[in-house]
Order: sequence, then C-alpha cells, then structure tokens
Amino acid sequence: MRELNIANHQFNYIKQQADHLLHAVRTVADRQVLASTRSGAEANVLSLFPELQGDERERLILISRLERAEDFKHYLDDLERYRTEFPPISKGEILKLFPKSKKLAIPDLARIDWKTLTYLSWLDVAANRTYIVYPLDGRFVGIEGRMTPANKKSYCFACNGFEEIGLFTAVSKKKPANASPDYYKALGQYLCLHGHDCNKNMTDTTSLEKFIRELIE
Repeated sequence: MRELNIANHQFNYIKQQADHLLHAVRTVADRQVLASTRSGAEANVLSLFPELQGDERERLILISRLERAEDFKHYLDDLERYRTEFPPISKGEILKLFPKSKKLAIPDLARIDWKTLTYLSWLDVAANRTYIVYPLDGRFVGIEGRMTPANKKSYCFACNGFEEIGLFTAVSKKKPANASPDYYKALGQYLCLHGHDCNKNMTDTTSLEKFIRELIE
C-alpha cells in the first residue's frame, strides 16, 4: 500500500481543485452540476495517487464533501503534514552540477522552504545567468542559461501561470554525429521571471521535464 506523500506540484493541483470546487459551491445553483463538479474534483485528486488505499485515500476524497470556506481551509491544512520536501542537496553537490561556472553564487540553502519547491532556481546577477536544479529520474540535473526579461506578464511554459516572464535560453548538450567543434544549439522557452512564482503555480511537471530532456538527452 502506497503512503501519502504529496510533492509541491501535487499539493498545488489539489489546492487548484479545492479552489475550483469552492467557487462552484458558492455560485452554482443546479444540484446536478454541483454534484458533477464534486465528483470531478474527487476523481482528479485521486488520479494523483492511484494506488492509495485506506484512511489516507479517505482523507483525500473528503474534498467532495466540503461545504464552507473554513472546511476547505481545514482540508488543505490537514494535507500540509503530508507534503514532501525537495530532495536534499548540498552546496557541494550543486557546484558539481555546474563545473564550468567559476565562482558560482548559490542561494542560502538554509533559508529555503523546501516543501514549496518543484525545482530550485536562482539568478546570478554578476554572471547574468539563471540556474535551474531539478531531480530528473532520481538524479539531479543542472541547467544554466540566460534569462531575458520580457517586461510583461504572460503564460509560463512550465507552470502555465500568468506571471512576469522572461525568455530562458540554454544551450543543448546534444550534438549530431560528425558535428563541427563549434556546433551548438540553443533552446528557449518563456519562463516565470521569479522561481517562487513558478513553484507556487506548478501543478504538472510534464512541460518542464520535456524541456530539460531536450537539453540533456
């Protein structure tokens, strides 16, 4: 039996479902429509943990029975204790991910709320580089690139949130056979300018993982 361990993007997804359902409870008069919305929220939340059974499964499906705003708050507060932290990583391990970056400025790891991270990122102003650390297939990978502010709000490719964005451009590590020594290929995506916004909005890691794989595999 699988235990309930909720990653950051999964918790955000559950919260998204709860917010949607609360809005329906407040605004939908048709009982059949509301019942359908309740069952949909329950099914969506359970889809994150298909092997979950027993009390922990019951804890999740409570979402379909909530009525008042305080009920939704208590539901999410209860799930907080099941949130898992970003896998532990040390300053030394981060440095090894970026061997070509000399004098790499790393954020203060002691001040990070690891439960709220899907990926770790920071801007090195002096080097004009943005760095991303992500646990892919059980191992950490490091991506570095340039972040060019777009000076506007739009949708982020990774979290689909409407935030201040920038064009994040990184050089692919893949090279075709018989490529010339100076060959390179850059890939770019519009990403949240601030990593904490992106992590707050993240409900699915598919787009981010696809982009990372395109760069390293």
